[in-house]
Amino acid sequence: MAAPNIESIVKDLAVRRPVFHSEADFQHALAWELHQRDATADVRLEKQVADSGQRVHLDLLVRGVDYEVAIELKYKTRAAQIVAHAETFALRNQSAQDIGRHDFIKDVHRLEQYVEVHPTAIGYAILLTNDRTYWSASKKSEAVDSQFRLHEGRSLHGTVTWGSGASDGTKRNRETALVLRGMHKIVWHDYSNPAVGNSSPFRFTVVRVANDG
Repeated sequence: MAAPNIESIVKDLAVRRPVFHSEADFQHALAWELHQRDATADVRLEKQVADSGQRVHLDLLVRGVDYEVAIELKYKTRAAQIVAHAETFALRNQSAQDIGRHDFIKDVHRLEQYVEVHPTAIGYAILLTNDRTYWSASKKSEAVDSQFRLHEGRSLHGTVTWGSGASDGTKRNRETALVLRGMHKIVWHDYSNPAVGNSSPFRFTVVRVANDG
């Protein structure tokens, strides 16, 4: 069986699960969807992999007969009260979008490292959000997180780091610049719109990391 098309699977998941309570909820739902697509695959959550003397954490690791897929995911929300499929969701306002952007790009960086050691594996970094500031371009070109922006069409490559005005609090435990080997274009897709008139729709982006480019 071929490796799963993660972008297509996430779109299909939206029909059954248009919204999630938390990142862990999203993670478990995606893992179950992957299991349903290939019941013979080994699907692991919160997998710790020892590589080159270091332990690499992955949100999901899927090993099929002919493929290996490593997945990192983020679920970032604005505050909203949503009822979907007779279930009530009370989403909190997570804010700290600058850190959220940094951590998503760090996921891409981590997947590049994993794929370098596992050359036949494919990595996917997924960000699902109803916070439009993630997919919207900023008018502040000198913002401290300008290199971490994730708007439509943005190309992630090379060294990505904080601007000189970033506070120590913002950079805490995130001081090291992220050096990306590949070039990754950000493309946003519609996911769901379960709270029309009350909040932004949900959209997602998927960054694919593989040795085939």
